[in-house]
Amino acid sequence: MQFVTPAVMLFMMFLPRCEGRAPKLCAPAPADMQCVFGGEMIRGRDKGPRSQRPSARIWVDTYYMDTTEVTVKAFDACVAAGKCPFQKTNCKGFSDPEQPKVGVSWFAARAFCEAQGKRLPTEAEFEKAIRGPDGEWFAWGNDPPSCANTVYLAPKVGRGCGKTSPKEGTGATWPVKSRPAGRYGLYDISGNADEWTQDWYTYGGYAECGADCLGVNPKGPCGGADKCPGFVERVVKGGSWFWDPSHLPGYFRRPHFPDNKKIYHHFGFRCARDSVTPWDFVPILINEWVDGAARFSGLRMWWHPPVKRRK
Repeated sequence: MQFVTPAVMLFMMFLPRCEGRAPKLCAPAPADMQCVFGGEMIRGRDKGPRSQRPSARIWVDTYYMDTTEVTVKAFDACVAAGKCPFQKTNCKGFSDPEQPKVGVSWFAARAFCEAQGKRLPTEAEFEKAIRGPDGEWFAWGNDPPSCANTVYLAPKVGRGCGKTSPKEGTGATWPVKSRPAGRYGLYDISGNADEWTQDWYTYGGYAECGADCLGVNPKGPCGGADKCPGFVERVVKGGSWFWDPSHLPGYFRRPHFPDNKKIYHHFGFRCARDSVTPWDFVPILINEWVDGAARFSGLRMWWHPPVKRRK
């Protein structure tokens, strides 16, 4: 027999929430994905270029994100299956099966994700995956980047942390998982390849899109729809083998035309998907009795429908 104490029932009813929301703990993540626990986060910053300002507290629900950037092997399999468009390459040194697939358009990235039953992450989701709930700068915390924890244009070492393509000195990506996993068990979320997100880019910063960049699960101008009058470039996040460390912080954002017509080889991607359940997990104190004797007493995670906070 199991029972929940009245005190814990009250605790359930008054969990901290945002507009009737409570963070959901993760059901087991799908294969090759990690769970990013939902809740409040700090997005943007108050210093630096206008495009990165202002900082704000927003809410992102629990979601899943690919453990690694999509690899050459995975993307080529999608092309072979007729579900993804072929992407021409102009450079050598980026075709190892375990390297991230780069040189892809936003449209090709979206096609791949949809073929897997997934989607591109929103800008807010991507920033949450790097910064966590407390707004740290990088996926490993606030310590400065180095070639031990990421792949970038490192001072005195060069592009790709010294890994060169056949054209000497140009740099290249490293195979995924060449560096330690960062926050949430995600690899290369900062560095290696820039990554496409779903959102349209706002040159005037987050103030330019108003309520669309605030609140719960913001998706940017027009909700990231296929067409958005006045907006022509998508948000790219994460930094890459090609760029200096200023591109690595989670607040950094840059624009790029979604067709990637010039085939820049620092644009890759990974996919995301919504949490598998709309229900919440909450800690519940459970006492379990067998034949009149206590066998277990402690906290377990209990699944229950969302409960709105009383006003």
